[in-house]
Amino acid sequence: MSRLSRKFRRRRLESTPFEVSLTPLIDTALTLLIIFMVTTPMLHNAIRVDLPKGTAQENDNQHQELIVTIDKDSNMFFNDKPVTLDSLGSVIKDQLAQVGDSNDKRVWIKIDKANSCDMLIGTIDCIKVIGGVQDVAVLTQKAA
Repeated sequence: MSRLSRKFRRRRLESTPFEVSLTPLIDTALTLLIIFMVTTPMLHNAIRVDLPKGTAQENDNQHQELIVTIDKDSNMFFNDKPVTLDSLGSVIKDQLAQVGDSNDKRVWIKIDKANSCDMLIGTIDCIKVIGGVQDVAVLTQKAA
């Protein structure tokens, strides 16, 4: 009787019906990770702007954290957040206060080429009135 019970216990320990295989779980998690890695850079370019073409190319390693974007419908964004021309000055002042003593206090303007020059000049005037802005630069697309 003791032999029979030992065999039964041994067999019972060897074959548990509740074993969970982690391989499908890991495969699913890695697949989701790859999907998120591919789609995340696409989310950054949510504002579509057709930049004017120019021959000068800006240095790519410059720190660009103050970016004003104006799309073809004249909607204005500051660092991808919607703003109006009236509130642009105070928003940039707040951002400059957070940046502190950074050497790069340049405001970049990305404006769609469908907009008028009046919109660009009005935006530049609004930004130049703010104290602490070193430069205002207009981004262009390199001509082919």
